[in-house]
Amino acid sequence: MQFLKILFWCLISFAAAIFTYGNWSWVTINLWGGLVAEVNLPFMMLFMFLAGVIPTWLYYRTIRWRLTQRLTTAERIIADLKPVVPMGADPGPTLAAPVAATAPPAPPEPPKQPPLELTP
Repeated sequence: MQFLKILFWCLISFAAAIFTYGNWSWVTINLWGGLVAEVNLPFMMLFMFLAGVIPTWLYYRTIRWRLTQRLTTAERIIADLKPVVPMGADPGPTLAAPVAATAPPAPPEPPKQPPLELTP
């Protein structure tokens, strides 16, 4: 899997290098107040890409941090609610585990009768 990652990044960097080489031209940007900026096209594309990715990435990291904090708080509350049993102490009664499907009870045996007495 690591090989595929490296191959992917190599292909991306190769495509970026070809794009940069083919589009190395100056772009004129008219700014406010009559200011004019001349920037290479690849640098402008990189700047615009970062201007779109960085706020999204910061939002993602913030949400992830907040969820991690909430999860940590919930785990701490659960740990506080569990009873603490000292070493060697009797933990008290435990609940029996439910019994899996068992065989039905055997039918009751008929009552024993006293032997019959025969008289001559």
